[in-house]
Amino acid sequence: MPEPLTLKASRRAFLGLAAGGAALAASGQGARAERTRTSARIVILGAGAGGTAMANRLAARLEGATITLLDARRQHWYQPGFTLIAAGLKPASYAISRTAEWLPEGVEWIPEHAAGLDPVAQRVTTTGGRVLAYDYLIVASGLTLDWEGIEGFSLDLVGHDGVSAHYAGPEYAELSWRELDRFTDRGGVGLFGRPATEIKCAGAPLKMAFLAEDIARRKGNRERVQLTYHAQNQTLFGLPIVHHRLRQLFDERGIEARYDHVLKALDAQRRVATYATPAGDVTTGYDFINVIPPQRAPGVIREAGLGWTDRWLDQGWIEVDPATLRHRRYPAIFGLGDIAGVPKGKTAASVKWHLPVVEDHLVSELAGREGTETFNGYTACPMITRIGRAMLIEFDYTDNLTPSFPGIIAPLEELWISWLMKEIALKPTYNAMLRGRA
Repeated sequence: MPEPLTLKASRRAFLGLAAGGAALAASGQGARAERTRTSARIVILGAGAGGTAMANRLAARLEGATITLLDARRQHWYQPGFTLIAAGLKPASYAISRTAEWLPEGVEWIPEHAAGLDPVAQRVTTTGGRVLAYDYLIVASGLTLDWEGIEGFSLDLVGHDGVSAHYAGPEYAELSWRELDRFTDRGGVGLFGRPATEIKCAGAPLKMAFLAEDIARRKGNRERVQLTYHAQNQTLFGLPIVHHRLRQLFDERGIEARYDHVLKALDAQRRVATYATPAGDVTTGYDFINVIPPQRAPGVIREAGLGWTDRWLDQGWIEVDPATLRHRRYPAIFGLGDIAGVPKGKTAASVKWHLPVVEDHLVSELAGREGTETFNGYTACPMITRIGRAMLIEFDYTDNLTPSFPGIIAPLEELWISWLMKEIALKPTYNAMLRGRA
């Protein structure tokens, strides 16, 4: 396995970003002294960022509640770190911790998956056969990576013959770095892109294209590398102003953009990718390909009938009110994180702002009052454009840029400080969120 690349920040920059991370962690914390007595039975599906953070927040706010967390995965993955691992900047261990170490006292963790969900009877059945009745259900299950949606692909291919798939997990991200390192040493054709479904961290496919270009340039091999990014529609990014800026950077760095191209099949033996386009299927040979699959709600969620009935029909994101994140047909259910069927917000940064909304409406109801918090669609993407530079892009439901540091961090400028926000400050902020402190 190639050694991870190293990049050192100055002491002053590190201390400044550490302070910035602490400030971000503190924001939205609010007064936590008031506790509400209740006998409510609360079940949380999923121990990822949203589910773990919500368990901590509710444990601090409620006295007497029965809080049960359901998730079979014993490892917690810091998913914002996957891109850094796939670019050789961090080892796989950077993104791995134990689920148990983040959970508070007083919350029962059942290390099983949900096998069934009945929103009318208000109960969840686990893979081990337990039946959990609930008064409130918080669905924070995350999403499913539909690898079978790409014909000919298997995770066994990752780390061999130019195949990369860093969304699959920390170890796969590290295997992906091995292939990217080989490719940027030898040269050839590199393919990047994203599926047509909604995806978590929609900027990640673009980041990988930018990082491949920069790594090849640093090695002195840029002229030997041909890079092509396949967009699922006519844009590189959903916000027009960001699309135009990214297109400008692609042009400057010689990254070709192909629009309305969605990866359909892979022939790893021949190193040929097939893309669906409006004009029919097209095939392209490659020396390196970063595969990102279609993404959908887990099967148990889709089968429970929680999804929207007039949109995302093939994906199953649950039908929540965009402002309150409460299910529109089953008021005892809230959606949190990637599973929520809202127009924006499949990022860890969005989870940070989902949390106080769900907490407020649930706790307020238990205390006999109306919740007032709302989610405005806040989404943040630290768009890495080269090692040591990024654009901190923040926006809302209405596609307005919403910078957290106006006058300090320009959202469409490639800045060192935006890189440090991603590389240094984000993880401490994320960890504080898991503990319920952000």
